[in-house]
Amino acid sequence: MTQTPETFADRLLGFTLPDRNARGRVVRLDKVVDQVLSAHDYPAPITHLLGEALVLGALMGGLLKGDAAQMTMQAQTEGGPISLLVCDYRAGEMRGYVDYDATRFAELGANPTLATMFGKGYLAITFETGPGQNTTGSGQATGQRYQGIVPLEGASLAEACQNYFQQSEQIPTMIRVGVRFEGKRCIAGGLLAQHLADGEVGRERLHVRLDHPDWEHVATIMSTISHDELVDTELSMDAIVWRLFHEEEEIRVQPGPVMSRGCRCSAAYYEQVIARFPAEEQDAMRDEAGAIVVDCAFCSKKFTLSA
Repeated sequence: MTQTPETFADRLLGFTLPDRNARGRVVRLDKVVDQVLSAHDYPAPITHLLGEALVLGALMGGLLKGDAAQMTMQAQTEGGPISLLVCDYRAGEMRGYVDYDATRFAELGANPTLATMFGKGYLAITFETGPGQNTTGSGQATGQRYQGIVPLEGASLAEACQNYFQQSEQIPTMIRVGVRFEGKRCIAGGLLAQHLADGEVGRERLHVRLDHPDWEHVATIMSTISHDELVDTELSMDAIVWRLFHEEEEIRVQPGPVMSRGCRCSAAYYEQVIARFPAEEQDAMRDEAGAIVVDCAFCSKKFTLSA
């Protein structure tokens, strides 16, 4: 009997380095990112961009605990052909979408920069934590919704997210992302590490030092990870962590959830949303047959609501 080879994909792995007061997440997406991208016929630069966004969503969302916790990343712009990029993560389930002007985007050429795709914009990252759960380690109150907003700046989304943690959360953070296409198949992987200067997860943070010796050590090692290693489906995530930090006194790994596409659209959900509108507005939404048709931007499914 032929066994399907292990691809070490669509998995999330957490790790901590106790002696360095550092923690991290590593993820690789295969089928998940393909399923999300297949919902729309995106041009190549946007498929690459959305693949990167999904990896970032998994890395940041994976910092939260509890099935009720959710992370949403949204890039909204003014002046660029991309007007909106959004992705979210909840307990291993991911979804993402890009809204763009196809005509204007085609004018950018084959390799547009982040600045030309978005123009002037901002990056908003929202964490919603379940009751009694810890947040990303910033000392924010638990069991609530909070949001940080930073300018959408840098050469990549990963760089913009690093800026978010340093400016909004005040947590020294390094992120590395790789995206590779094999025909229409997309493989995307990433690694995130953070320094919690006053201890491990759960301890109050009293100050931030980007030049702390322990963080400089971790950041230097992180910078050696290659694009090929992040997207190598024959290389386990445990192996990535071991390659980087095998000289540390102790490495603790925490297996995370199996990743999946998790669009939460349903007719029942949209019926609840439509029911909040006044009757006259609901009537205005109806087509000639008297039905309200809702198109889910995330998965391109259409729902016909007759009530």
